[in-house]
Amino acid sequence: MRRHILISALLVASATAGTAVADTRFLAFDARDRTTQALTRGVTLEVERGLFGAVSVRNLFSSTSRGSARFTRGGPDGVRRALPAGASESGVYAIVMEGDGRGLARALCPGADETWLVIGRVKAGRPMTMQAVGRWSDGQYRHCVQLNYDYRGEWATQTGAGPARDAPAAYGPG
Repeated sequence: MRRHILISALLVASATAGTAVADTRFLAFDARDRTTQALTRGVTLEVERGLFGAVSVRNLFSSTSRGSARFTRGGPDGVRRALPAGASESGVYAIVMEGDGRGLARALCPGADETWLVIGRVKAGRPMTMQAVGRWSDGQYRHCVQLNYDYRGEWATQTGAGPARDAPAAYGPG
């Protein structure tokens, strides 16, 4: 009986700790090279950090305009197989083809029916690399482009605030 009470107490404590430790952050990145700058310039990622430090990307916001795209985690094995030799990125995210997501997918993989981003480790203070992979109407997965970013900073947001609503404050005065 005590064992069941102890297990129940541990489950409740871990669930409570999980909600207390998990948080949402907005990390901004600047384009590191000409290709990345031509396609996206800078981006801000809305990331959710879980209980044990795992990071999941939820949304992408353009740092230079009002565009944004939502992501869903996961994708077919063909996405990772299409990466170039030596690519170490492993987090697969499908670009949701609604609103600005459709434009982002078309810019990264022109002509593809579906587009995924394979993202390296997202961490404050560190550069980040994304690989865009598309699936064409013939069923083939092809690598489209590698995007390289340098870390710029973290948004200081209020509860319920986000980059799309308070962009000028995010990068400081003028």
